[in-house]
Amino acid sequence: MRLVRFLLRYYPPGIILEYEQGSQTRTRTIDLLDLTERSNIYELVAQLQANEPLITPSKTDQVAKLLLKLQSKLSSPDKHHYNHYKTIRTHVLPVTNVSFNKSGSKFVSGSYDRTCKIWDTHQGQELHVLDGHKNVVYAVAFNNPFADKIVTGSFDRTAKLWSTETGKCYHTFKGHTAEIVCVTFNSSSTLVATGSMDTMGKIWDVETGVEMASLQGHSAEIISIQFNSLGDKVVTGSFDNTVAIWDVETGHKISSLIGHRGEISNAVISYDDTLIGTGSMDKSCKVWDCRSGQCVETLYGHTDEVLDISFDHRGKQLLSVSADATARVFDVGSYKCLATFVGHEREISKGTFNPSGKRVATASSDKTVRIWDINSGKCLQALEGHTDEVFSCQFNYSGDMLISGSKDNTCRLWKDTNSGKLAGAL
Repeated sequence: MRLVRFLLRYYPPGIILEYEQGSQTRTRTIDLLDLTERSNIYELVAQLQANEPLITPSKTDQVAKLLLKLQSKLSSPDKHHYNHYKTIRTHVLPVTNVSFNKSGSKFVSGSYDRTCKIWDTHQGQELHVLDGHKNVVYAVAFNNPFADKIVTGSFDRTAKLWSTETGKCYHTFKGHTAEIVCVTFNSSSTLVATGSMDTMGKIWDVETGVEMASLQGHSAEIISIQFNSLGDKVVTGSFDNTVAIWDVETGHKISSLIGHRGEISNAVISYDDTLIGTGSMDKSCKVWDCRSGQCVETLYGHTDEVLDISFDHRGKQLLSVSADATARVFDVGSYKCLATFVGHEREISKGTFNPSGKRVATASSDKTVRIWDINSGKCLQALEGHTDEVFSCQFNYSGDMLISGSKDNTCRLWKDTNSGKLAGAL
């Protein structure tokens, strides 16, 4: 093996080694999820050298410089301030979902008008209309970080795989007997998973369009589905009050996470694949050990249904948002509540961390998006302008742009006024 170069990954922090093995160019990723501003860089380099033969003594200074750059980035204060950049009337009928590609240069929108559209973020221009579904397009996803494909899930009981560049439909995935409400890619973009109101999940091959596995075992609708980072497991959340972990290769259920007393609103996996977070209509969140399936902690505090949850990029913090119009951030480890965000006037349906994990955005039926600081618990900005409920918000990879989707049929783009351009992904 011959090392070609190092690449930095800021979110979550890590180093990517690009190397040659025979005639093949390959990559290997070293996660640095515990890197902080107090980490001793040279001790860390020594640990990396002991475990990674490609990091030879001759590379010590180079690796140290990269780690110092990464450490500096992670410890720098977050100064993003967002102003309204563009309003895009994306569809004639209400929007169901919106999503950025990794860099934020493009976004995709789904709608009740039975179409999905791809947009140029910089220009606000429509690039492609993905036409072919016969009912509402409810779920959309890019195959990030590659972003050359999009999967859509529809109430017509099918999912479709599309080319981002041309808008061509590669495959139509048929097999569900009810509405498809959640879709996702695995990290290598070789598989798609779909979840449906028919109580089943399915796994599909991206190359051939063939169904690889059917995930049968829930007794009610599946409303969330996610691959783990390694790609050997899928996690589903259901209205039957449970979450299930499935083996990707066989489609067999590994374990059921039983403990919530209400319908599941979302189930998410931490980046390192060790923990699963769940939110429920029973007003609580739970954290589970991914290997044993045991509940590690139950998180209380909300006075109404928990509508969404998410981990930060490192898996060190968990965000919950609720119909009680508040959001909470919990430390993963101590499970103490780090901040409670109060300010929205109506329920919060979506919440997300920014890439650095220092701030949170929340979308509410009070027609606003709010930006919060985790350390102080203060609302830094209220992004106003939508004329109906805001149901979606997402940062781009560099954190200098935010997209919001609303029932007013528009998407709004919010840009950091301190940023001279849209930053791309490392």
